Formats: sequence, C-alpha cells, structure tokens
Amino acid sequence: MEDYTIVEKYQQEKKNSTIAIRPYFNPTMENMGLEQYGLSLHDGVWHQESLACLELNGVKRYITGLNEFAPEVKTLSPEKKKKKIAEIRKVVSELEAELAANVVDPKDKDFWNKLTVMKPDNSKFWDRIEVRCGNDPVFLDPEVDPYDKIKLYAIKAGGFSIIAKSLKEAKKAVKEPKFYLDTVQETLTTRTEYTKLRNRAISKLTELYDTNISKLLYAAKICDVNSAQYTKNTPNDVLFENMDDYINGNGPESNKKRAASQFLEVASLDMEDLKIRALIKDGIYFRFILTKPGGWMEPMDSGVRMGKRPNECLDFLKLPENEETLLSLLDKVEPYWNQ
Repeated sequence: MEDYTIVEKYQQEKKNSTIAIRPYFNPTMENMGLEQYGLSLHDGVWHQESLACLELNGVKRYITGLNEFAPEVKTLSPEKKKKKIAEIRKVVSELEAELAANVVDPKDKDFWNKLTVMKPDNSKFWDRIEVRCGNDPVFLDPEVDPYDKIKLYAIKAGGFSIIAKSLKEAKKAVKEPKFYLDTVQETLTTRTEYTKLRNRAISKLTELYDTNISKLLYAAKICDVNSAQYTKNTPNDVLFENMDDYINGNGPESNKKRAASQFLEVASLDMEDLKIRALIKDGIYFRFILTKPGGWMEPMDSGVRMGKRPNECLDFLKLPENEETLLSLLDKVEPYWNQ
C-alpha cells in the first residue's frame, strides 16, 4: 500500500460515552479568566497534534503503545512482558484485519514481517494519526472505531503531549496538560478521592467532639495558625466549627485535600504527641521557646538545645531524661490554657 486515507466516524454517531478526551483546567490557576467558567480554551479554539515520533540515527519510533519492541515493554519483568506482548499482538492483529483485510496469527513467528499497515515503522500510516480537541469532549469508541482504539493506546503510552493519561496524571503533572483521557472508573475514583478523604476527616472530627474534647483542643491548636486563641474554656462548638472550616479548606490551608489529610494525620496522633506539639507551638508564640543563633530552639530560661525544628523538639521532650525541661515548659504554658 502506497498511501492511506483515514475516514473516522462523526462524534454524534459514537455510542460509547464512557471514554472521552476532555479539557482539563485548574480553577486555582489563572488562565486569562477562563478558569472562572470552567473552560480550558476560548470558544472556537482547537488543539491539533500528530502522534509523537522519536528519531535516532535516521530510525523513527512512534509512541503508539502497540510496539512490543518499545523500551517500556523491554524493561518489564519477564512475566509482565510476556502478557504485554500477547496483548499488543492480539490488538495489532485485530486492527490489521480490520484496516487492511490482512489476517495474521498473533503467534506467528514472522508476525511483524507479515503486517502491511500496522508495522511500527510504517510512517505513511502513523504520520496521519492525530487528535483534534477543544472545549467539547471528544468521545472514543474503541470497540467500533479502529482509529479510536489506536488513539486510546497511544494516549496511554504518552503519544500525545497535550493529553494526560488520566485525570490523576493531569493533576500531578508539573506542566499542566490541556486535556486528559476520561474513563468512567479512573475518573470517578480520582474525583471522589477528596470526598472520601473529607468524609473521613469529618467523621474523625465528630468522634473527637463526642468522646475526647481535650484531644480536639490540642488538634485545633496544631492545625490553626492562631493556636493561642484556644483554651480549655473555649466552647466545644467553636472548636468543632473552626475545624470543620479547616477541613473544608476555609482555614489557613486553602487546599481542601491537603487540609483534610492534615487534620486526619493530626487527629490520629496519640495524646502525648498532640499535647507536646501544642506545647511547643504555644511556647514559641508566648516566647517561652526562643530560636537562638545557629537555629537552635531553646527554653528562654536555659541553654538547653532541644533541636532546630519543632519535630526535633518533640523527640527531645519525649525522652525521660528531659522530663525536667518538659515540666518547666508546661508550668509556663498551661496557665494560658486554663484561662
């Protein structure tokens, strides 16, 4: 075959709506005001990209996800490599039969030599594989459209720089992509990840409110920037409301997921660690603990070096031989807690 004409289905004819390429936007990042409307691009703007190709010494290698000789396949463990090669050959065999009416047995020892269209080095074919994306989702129906199946494997292999492999990958990327591959299971898992985390944090908050208000007091002191505002006379409902705001990203930590995670982490500490961490924080606020030249943190009335960071001070104060320093700090700070 000397040349190829690729004819794809129109979007409205595609029945499968569970797989799509969707625009990705981060509402916390400025994007010419588009983030306020949940848009990644201006209306009528499209991004078009051809399949990625790497060339070394005149040899081209396309990032298709359908090449058993690709480095990412070679580096797999023997068992995983065997399964991956079997999967690739099965898919390539089906695509070759559908696109070129050329039936090749996946187990044939000359499998790759007998292909006409799906050869890894067939530049006339692979150069025509491209994606075109805008604000509207681009649905993929790999069970019906062979070109959608090719694009799906290519996206998962990283064959298009503008499309992340999943919503999770898009959120982790250093350079945010314009689009991401949306599959029902993966995207729902990512989208509900924060909801489940927040619900666990709220459940833990309710548990502390009902059963251990002292622990909730120390947790609030650690989480809130203004720890000194909390005393043992602070109404329980104030503690609950402030920590509820904190978990929902309305406190000093605006990242909702990080806020919920941090509250869970703090609330899961044992009572000793919580109290000493609260002691260190308030001790610094009331200047009973000072940072001396060299970065050492010391009690104001002694030259005892506890550490250079609060977590080092925590380890120091937990040691039995440093009980005198601990009790001295408690004597100074606890009157403020008992107000």
